[in-house]
Amino acid sequence: MGPEHVAYGLRASYGLPYATPDLVIAWERGITAPSSPELTALAGVLWCSTNELIGAPRTLREHRVARDLAPEDVAHAVGIDLLAYERMEESGNWRGNERQSTALGKVLDLSLPDFITVTGRDGRLADLLRSAVTTRWQAYVRPVCKTVPLERGLLEVVLEELHGDYQGQMAATLNWGGGPAATGSGESGRDFLDRVVEHFWTAVRANTY
Repeated sequence: MGPEHVAYGLRASYGLPYATPDLVIAWERGITAPSSPELTALAGVLWCSTNELIGAPRTLREHRVARDLAPEDVAHAVGIDLLAYERMEESGNWRGNERQSTALGKVLDLSLPDFITVTGRDGRLADLLRSAVTTRWQAYVRPVCKTVPLERGLLEVVLEELHGDYQGQMAATLNWGGGPAATGSGESGRDFLDRVVEHFWTAVRANTY
């Protein structure tokens, strides 16, 4: 199906008179995102589920749509005014308190990594982890514990492991005396810091099971 066929289906079958091939192309390229009703209509035209269109949900809105919930369903379950919830969803800036955040995790069935992302703690977590692996990891157990609701003993194991991995890469850089291999190790260290949250969750899973 070309964009013109999809646009026609949206107009004819789902009552979206403004749907044009250009709009469909903008969705495909990620220039703009379809609203919840538009996403449902698009899934109908393409004979698939909204989950297949979204892929792995990342945002608050994507998690809600993936579970086929209306904004008012989530707002009611969490205990937030509908307009306030919609503003948070549109801005991507979650402002709920701890009780509301816990309720949000339950109603959307969020994994812990998804919960941290949706509630806007990823940036804070990344900053803490970078500091932990580049300096003394022991000083960051408590701040990380406040950001991520995990058992302290597990966090100590994970942070020590991440610290060792990063410092090992930096030690390799020094041992090679600034040659080509050192450059590669330095780049590897920068990549480690860029992906430190990903490494953190991998280590958490490895030490949990």
